[in-house]
Amino acid sequence: MRTSLRRALRRTFTDTLLPGGLLSVVLLAAVAKAALVTGLLYMLFPELAALSYDVFTRPAGAWARSPLLLAATPAMTAAMGTALTQAMAYNVWSVTLTIASAIAIVRVMRSPVVPAVSAAFLPLVFGIASWWYPISITAVMSVLGVASALYGWISGARDVGRTPPPDVPAQADQMEPAPRLKLWPFAFAAFLLLMYGLASVTGLRLILFPPLVVIAFEMFSRVHRGPWTKRPFAMPLVCTIAAAIGLAALATFGAGPLSVAFSLLASIAMLRVMRLHFPPALTIGLLPQIMPHADRSFVLAVALGSTALASAFLLARPVLLNQLGATSQPTSL
Repeated sequence: MRTSLRRALRRTFTDTLLPGGLLSVVLLAAVAKAALVTGLLYMLFPELAALSYDVFTRPAGAWARSPLLLAATPAMTAAMGTALTQAMAYNVWSVTLTIASAIAIVRVMRSPVVPAVSAAFLPLVFGIASWWYPISITAVMSVLGVASALYGWISGARDVGRTPPPDVPAQADQMEPAPRLKLWPFAFAAFLLLMYGLASVTGLRLILFPPLVVIAFEMFSRVHRGPWTKRPFAMPLVCTIAAAIGLAALATFGAGPLSVAFSLLASIAMLRVMRLHFPPALTIGLLPQIMPHADRSFVLAVALGSTALASAFLLARPVLLNQLGATSQPTSL
C-alpha cells in the first residue's frame, strides 16, 4: 500500500512539472518580482494564473488560439471596472452594473476569455481606483498573449496540445463558445444577489469573490456540457484548499515570487490529485497576494461562497436541463 501511495505521489509530482505548468509558474514568479520592484502591486493580476496555466497546458484551446483577445479583453473590462469603482460605492447597484457590463463587453467582442469578467469585478471588491490597475493588466496580458503565440509556434504545441493532460476533459473547449440558454441568466443573477445579501449580512465581502462570478457563469450557462458541472461538490473543496494554500504561502514566505511559485505548484499538484481541470483554483490561491489584510476569514468566505454555488447549481440544474430536453445525470463528488 505504501508503495502504491509512493508511486501515486511521484506520478502527481511528475505531472505537475510538465512544461505547461512550469511555464505558468515561471511567468507568474517573474511578474511577482516585477510587481515588487516597481511597486505596482496590481501587476500581479490573479486571473493571470488561470489564463497562463490554461494556454500553456492547452495550446490548442480557445484562449491560446486567440492571443489578441487574450490580451485585449481583460484590459477592456479592467478599465471599465476601474471607472465604475471611481464613480460608485460598493453596493448592489455597482455590483450588478459591473458584472453585467463586463459580460456585455465579452459578448460584444466575441471573446472566449470569460475570466475577463473577474478583471472588472476585482477593483470594485477591493476598492482599486487607480488607473495603474488596467495599465498593469494590459501590460501583463500582452506579455501572455505574445508568450502564448510564440510557445505554440516554436514548439508546435498547438498540434501536440490536442491531446490534453490527464486532468483535462475532452469537452473542455466546448465550454468557451457563447451560451445559448434562455433561463440561465435568471439563475445566475439570482445566485449573485443571494451571495451579495449573504456577504452583507455576515460582513464577509469575499463570499462573492471575483473568480466565483466566472465559475458561476460557466456552471449556469453550460449546465449540459461543462466538465465542472459533473462534479459540483468537488468545486468548493478545490476552491477552499486553494484559498488555504495561498494564505499559508503568503504567511510563510511573504508576498513575492517565492510564495507565488509555492502557491501555484501546490495548487497544480492538488488539481492533478483531484483529476480536475479547474484553472480558477490558481486564481483563488493568488488573491491573498493583493489583499490588504489576508487572514483566515478569506478561507471561510471562499468555502461559504463556493459551497453555496454548488448547492444553488444542483437546485437549478433540473430546470435548466429540462429546458434543453436533457436528462440529468447522477452527480459524483
